[in-house]
Order: sequence, then C-alpha cells, then structure tokens
Amino acid sequence: MPPLNPDHFDGRRFFNPISFRRSGEPLPHPHGFGTIWRWQRDRIGKWPDHLPTHTPAGDPKASPPPGTVAITFLGHAAFLLRIGRIGRPPLTILTDPVFSERCSPFRNRGPRRVVPPGRPLSALPRIDVVLVSHCHYDHLDLQSLRSIAQRDDPVAITPLGNGALLRKAGLAQVVERDWWENVRLPCGTRITVTPARHGSARTPFDRNRRLWGGFMIETENANEPSPTRVFFAGDSGHGTHWSAIRAKLGAPDIALLPIGAYEPRTIMRRVHMNPEEAVEACIELDAVHAIGMHFGTFRLTDEPIGEPPVRFAMAAEARGLPHGRCFTLGLGDVTVLPTSHTNPLQPPDAS
Repeated sequence: MPPLNPDHFDGRRFFNPISFRRSGEPLPHPHGFGTIWRWQRDRIGKWPDHLPTHTPAGDPKASPPPGTVAITFLGHAAFLLRIGRIGRPPLTILTDPVFSERCSPFRNRGPRRVVPPGRPLSALPRIDVVLVSHCHYDHLDLQSLRSIAQRDDPVAITPLGNGALLRKAGLAQVVERDWWENVRLPCGTRITVTPARHGSARTPFDRNRRLWGGFMIETENANEPSPTRVFFAGDSGHGTHWSAIRAKLGAPDIALLPIGAYEPRTIMRRVHMNPEEAVEACIELDAVHAIGMHFGTFRLTDEPIGEPPVRFAMAAEARGLPHGRCFTLGLGDVTVLPTSHTNPLQPPDAS
C-alpha cells in the first residue's frame, strides 16, 4: 500500500483532487450501478462490425534523424515512439499496447475491435520501454504485455499499484511511480508520471485501488541537438492539471491526447475529454503538435465512429490554431516530427 497522500490517496483508494475541476464546472454527480446499467441497455447509435482495411504509410522500423520523433499510431491509445539520437539507435517506446481482439476480462464478451491493430507486434522494432497509464482493459492488456515481455524484456513504467499486474504478464523490469515522480533511464531520458483525471478498476471490487496517469518523456543527453519532450496523456477528463503539467515540466513538442469515448457527457465528462476539450488541453500544455487518440477502435461510448477526428480538426480551426498543430494519424501510419519548438513541421497527410 502506498503512503497516505492527502492530495489524491486516502489510505485505501486514489481519487481525483477537487482542484482539477475547472471554474464554472458543475459539481460531480456520482453515477450508481442503475444509471450505468440503463445507459448500457438503452445505448444509441451503432458502429460497424468491421471497417475497410487501411494500407498504412511509412516504415515503423526506420530510424528517425536526431532531433525528431517517429510516431506510429497502432490504434486506440497505442503508439510506437522512436526518438532519434546522435550516434545511437533510437529510443523505442510503446504506449498502452493492446493487440488483442477484445478489451475485456472475457474471451467472448466485451468491446471488440472494428479494426485490426495498426501494425502487428511482429512488424515493430525491439521495444526499450513500455508505458502503461492505468489498469482499464482498453489500456492494460495482459496478453499483449506477455508477448512483449517474452520478445523484448523492456522496462515497464506505470503509476502506483499497477506493478503486480505487469509482473503477472511476465515483465521483469517494472517501475511504479506516483504523480510527479520520475524514472531516469541510463540512456539519458527522464520519464515523469503526470496527473490525469480518470479512475481505475478491473473488477467490481477494486475501484480506484490503482493509480492512473500520463507520462512526460524528456531526453536529457547534452549531445542531442535539442531537448525532446513528448507527452502521453493516457485517459483523462479535462481539468486544471494540464496547466500544472506545463508549469512543472515545460511545454511538450508533441502531445498525444485522448479525443474519443465522450458521450453521453453526463456520465463521461469527468473521465474523458471531448475533441473540443482536447484542443483546449493542447493550448494549455503549449504543445507544438497534438495528435488525437482513443477513438475508432473499440466502441466504448455513444458517439459515431468517425466523429472524434472531424470535431478535433474543426475545434482547432475554430480556435485559430495553425494547420498541423492538432491532427490525427491513419491507423498504422508513421509520421516524423521535430522536437524543437523553433522548427515545427507540417504532419504528412494529417486528417
């Protein structure tokens, strides 16, 4: 059991600080089992069982130049990140990997993929670091982690309380951290666990027993042409924590932000941003680029399958942001972005 932290841990369960609420935001209204059951029973809208296959662009194994990051969108919240370095192979990081057919504790029940993974694990380079943001099944998949552990034996970094699950999957190098605590890798990279506005559970009996969070990845090697900051938000509702992350850790060159699973708002508002809120998060983080995620893979909520990326782009335009600052990647596509605030590039074929 972690030590008592009055900010977000009461000795038994973690919680979202009241300070995360934004000015004018309605007070939280707890939703009981009946509310959730009725929503599940009466859900509106329908997703297709399968979508047409997409031929992805780019080579996920290619080494990006120093001062850049190659980003491959694998679907939902899974990205392959390759940070280019001088005289060394790129640092390769995988976020919230889920390659399984369902994100569920059951083999034949629960949310099922409507698209395959953007790239299979066999098509990816050796993984140095795995980041697991929290224990929900659409982010922590034991079968996927087991395959990665057997193949690559990476370092695994996760918020407090999730380590036992990762070790159960066979990961031997597991590091747990509280919000604002960091891990310093021998390669000259610091990874800090950051706050998120969310929750956790894998059964009806372990609600909020494990912490949730995001990650700020920072290169610290003086031989690099410029510091690199890549922010992976994990799952989060909108809140004041974005500006706190910017103030404490600096502005990211690239922010990976959730834009889906937001309807109905009465239930989802506190734990999932909508696309318009994700654009505001990009602005508050002062991110050079924001890439949307957490959409179009598993049907978790009521919005139409294609709505999140369209609204994300429209919201960025409505806020007057330059083209290419907020965008999404096609499934399996690779883009290479710079890590210097002074030289932002336009993403190729941003949708």
